[in-house]
Amino acid sequence: MAYILNLVNFKDTRGELTVLDNAERLLPFKIKRVFYIYNVDETARGGHRHHETIQAAICIHGSCKVWNNNGEKVEEFLLDNPSKCLILETRDWHKMYDFSKDAVLLVFASTTFDSSDYIYEPYPEKK
Repeated sequence: MAYILNLVNFKDTRGELTVLDNAERLLPFKIKRVFYIYNVDETARGGHRHHETIQAAICIHGSCKVWNNNGEKVEEFLLDNPSKCLILETRDWHKMYDFSKDAVLLVFASTTFDSSDYIYEPYPEKK
C-alpha cells in the first residue's frame, strides 16, 4: 500500500534543506535507478504498476497529484512539498497528474528499467 514518508527538513533564514541521509535505511529498497519527470502537459503519467519495482516519488519543485489503487483501496496523494516522499509498492497501480507548470517529480526505483516489469491493466472496478 502506498504511503508518505516525511523526510528530515532543516529550515533557517538561509533557506531549507531536505535530507535523504542513509537512504538505504530510510527507503524500503536499495536505489538502482533515478529519473525525474518535468515539463508535463495536461496528460497523466504512469498508468501502471510493477511486478518487482518499488518506487519513491518526491516532487522537488511545484506540485502534482498521484492517484493510487492497490486492488483494495483507492487513494489520492498531493505531493506539494519536497519533504514528502511517496512510497509506491509493486501492487500500487498509479498515475500522476495535475502537474503544476514548474513541477519536477524525482523518482527513485528499486530496479533498473525492464519493460516486462510493467503491468498496464488497472484493477477491475469493485461493485
